[in-house]
Amino acid sequence: MPVRLDDIMSLLCHMSEQQKMKAAVKHSAKGALVAGAGAFLGGLVGGPPGLAVGGAMGGLVAAWMTSGQFKPIPQILMELPPVQQKDLCDRVFAIVRNLDWTDATHLITLVSSNAILQQNVAALLINFVTQELRAEIQYGD
Repeated sequence: MPVRLDDIMSLLCHMSEQQKMKAAVKHSAKGALVAGAGAFLGGLVGGPPGLAVGGAMGGLVAAWMTSGQFKPIPQILMELPPVQQKDLCDRVFAIVRNLDWTDATHLITLVSSNAILQQNVAALLINFVTQELRAEIQYGD
């Protein structure tokens, strides 16, 4: 059976919606750069006290810039380049290859009714998002 990309992507989107998964790509390097720049500019303008104030202000700006960057996993999955989508689907297909499904709804039903399959697919998805996309996962609203 060939890999049916749309069916597997629907399964992954459904599972991540059920768990209310969101992800954010880590922006720690950007935040550190902004905080450091604030400290540097504050030090140039105000000496040692300016360094402290600039560092604090830079840290606040960095925190503000990187907050609220979480997006729903289904949205992230659908925005992946086709090569990454295929890679992810190939990995999932290795788990569900023994199932005989007719469409995405049938695949979702088959996986949802089997706790082991559901755990394996969820673990693969979590691993892909955290390792390949280098994203932080958040659950719930």
